[in-house]
Amino acid sequence: MPESKPAPQFENAYEAVANMGVGWNLGNTLDPVWSGDTDGRDWRRWETGWGQSITQPELFAMMRDAGFGAIRVPVTWGVHMDAEGKVYDEWMNRVNEVVDYVLDAGLYCIINVHHDTGADEETAWLVASTSGYQAAKEKYEYLWLQIAERFKHYDHRLLFESFNEMLDDKRSWCYASYNVGYDQVMAEDAYKSINAYAQSFVNVVRSTGGNNAVRNLVVNTYGACNGAGNWNSHLLDPLRGMRRPEDKAKNHIIFQVHSYPGIKDLTAMEQEVGKMLDDLQTYLISLGGPVIVGEWGTHDSNAALENYCYYAQHFVSEAKRRGIGTFHWMKLSDGMHRSIPCFNDPEITEAIVKGYHGESFVPTIPVPGDFDFDYKVTYHDLWSELNLASSILSLDEYQGVAFELAQSPAKGQFHVKIYGEDEDKIQYIHPDGASNAMVFDTSILGKTVERVTLQCLTEGPVEIILKNVSLIRKDGTRENYTPSTFWGCEIELVIS
Repeated sequence: MPESKPAPQFENAYEAVANMGVGWNLGNTLDPVWSGDTDGRDWRRWETGWGQSITQPELFAMMRDAGFGAIRVPVTWGVHMDAEGKVYDEWMNRVNEVVDYVLDAGLYCIINVHHDTGADEETAWLVASTSGYQAAKEKYEYLWLQIAERFKHYDHRLLFESFNEMLDDKRSWCYASYNVGYDQVMAEDAYKSINAYAQSFVNVVRSTGGNNAVRNLVVNTYGACNGAGNWNSHLLDPLRGMRRPEDKAKNHIIFQVHSYPGIKDLTAMEQEVGKMLDDLQTYLISLGGPVIVGEWGTHDSNAALENYCYYAQHFVSEAKRRGIGTFHWMKLSDGMHRSIPCFNDPEITEAIVKGYHGESFVPTIPVPGDFDFDYKVTYHDLWSELNLASSILSLDEYQGVAFELAQSPAKGQFHVKIYGEDEDKIQYIHPDGASNAMVFDTSILGKTVERVTLQCLTEGPVEIILKNVSLIRKDGTRENYTPSTFWGCEIELVIS
């Protein structure tokens, strides 16, 4: 009988959290749950389905140079499986490719099972209940077997995360059974099942051997809830109900929660953040593993930039002081900015990395103004639309929209579709050349414009180069506007 090899010596979970540094999420990229009628094998359509550019390795070199040390890569799997639960090779290969991009940049990487959980009843096949666990157990374990086998030889810088924000049968946030008020039996069953999923995850990964025998693994609380707030006595229940999975490997389990506090009142924010971080120590770290906040941001819409920057630096520095890792949810570099790459939120980026590395740290943060670029737009479908403007415009302030193409489109290939104040108020204008200035017709649109698109009238794929877009104010002056995908197309920046 051949002599068995000892398990490799990986850094433990506490060392991993310290060595990862500050992190960022590659969100809305490999995690979409909808991309029209696209087959799950077509990774390009899925990767760009929520408006992101195709991921390139240069993006992660940029994140590294800015001061980040780790990338969480959320991955949705269910829409990329056959009827027997086997992940399509095309999708697994693309996930593997993105993981390699991250690791090749010298960063840590976390991959997970993402929107297979959550509030979408059509796509969330992982549900926090005993019945849900029993129904999904075989498929869930087979999924993790495939992932673990694919990556079993990767080193300590790759971590696996069990599942994202798993909810109960009623899709309750905040704590289990929240959507029915509070049901103790239902809630306790949900927390029991969370621990059962976590145990299945650990068992399957460890069974594959190799580096997976000691790989650092991440398990989430119910809903990734963090227990913050004082408006309900059950908010801490997801922390109280969490258990550390039994593990053959010692000190290789990490706990995860998410956090999106309000930041309009900075004093209240500081108090909430401080108590939350203390509670993570009390209820999770005390179980025998470190904690990461795998997603964080704010639930406030249109938060003041000054407040966000203060919050970001404070939150990251306070978490680091307690030995807790942080991964910002998206922003920073999104959409077409990733294809340069550059940052579209440079101030927040700087606040985050200075929160971790210190005020004297000097990051490298490229911004759009550092480059001359055009927009490359690829239309995939008949009637697909590109947003020339996607914010509400008062017709007391704006009279039109202008845009320039690299060359004149073919006759009948496009029209500009202007959405008025009601759904039946729509104005159509055909572009007549490369340079176009469209005037809003108030008799058709009413008092506001809700959206302006450049719509493709032919079957795709159709590719154009858009050089610029601007809104025309009432006084004739123009203000630059950044286009974005609406549906059925993708957009990326091209250095000109």
